[in-house]
Amino acid sequence: MIARQNAPVVRATARPRLVAPRALLHLCFIAVLLVWVSPFVWIFLTAFKPSAEVYSQPLALLPSQPTLENFQRAWTNASFSVYFLNTVIVTLSTTLIVLFVTALAGYALGRRAFRGRALIVAILSASIFLPQGYTIIPIYDLINRLGLNNTLTGVILASAGVGFIIYTFMFSAYFAGLPGELEEAARMDGANIFQVFFRVMLPLARPVIASVFILEFLQIWNSFLIPLVLTLSSPEKRVLGVGMYAFSGQSGLDWTGLAAAATISLVPVIAVFLLLQRHFVEGVAGAVKS
Repeated sequence: MIARQNAPVVRATARPRLVAPRALLHLCFIAVLLVWVSPFVWIFLTAFKPSAEVYSQPLALLPSQPTLENFQRAWTNASFSVYFLNTVIVTLSTTLIVLFVTALAGYALGRRAFRGRALIVAILSASIFLPQGYTIIPIYDLINRLGLNNTLTGVILASAGVGFIIYTFMFSAYFAGLPGELEEAARMDGANIFQVFFRVMLPLARPVIASVFILEFLQIWNSFLIPLVLTLSSPEKRVLGVGMYAFSGQSGLDWTGLAAAATISLVPVIAVFLLLQRHFVEGVAGAVKS
């Protein structure tokens, strides 16, 4: 009887103690979210402002006279239509190459036992910490010797050969977690190693494929150093990231034009993430769990 009388008292006193920290935590999350989102909101709204308004009212968030002239100027005068097409070609081609290579490498590391496997994993792990700037000179020399300098093919090959170690480990962890009975059943039906990979294992790795596609798409879409170095003599081969840099140099401090260009470059990235976000979360969670 004493315990029954005391139980409601404990619940009544515990709830107020939990509400205050939870509300404070939510306020902290909202504050961090506003700080993180505010630059993107400012860029988006600045893209609709007249150029003079940026200097006369720099702290004003909403444009007093919204205009689309900045987008037209960025798209036509600054050649962003060409840069956009180049970026689409480079990004999709590089992403598909990286997906194919990392899936094969991840399958070999995750499902096959061979001599030197531990050494390969150690070398790949160590190369993660190698800054990209240290490799730009040999990359440029190799692309130049192949006769691909100032071409989109050279940018694609150079971009596809850099920074995909993490994706290989993601595929390796996912493939290692799949049951071995799937491979054994396929082999009993007469499938060779390539048929097992392409018809059995690869279709099961769709969450990881979506995750790698999004991560690589974001990285290549926003890439700057490799496209800048490999297209110095060919402005018509530039991508959006390099194009924005050249745009600011040619037009001075045209913040509204840059804001419009940044908005144009963000739209495809947001669209891809919204389309594949469910698979992205599943893939990252599955890779971490494995």
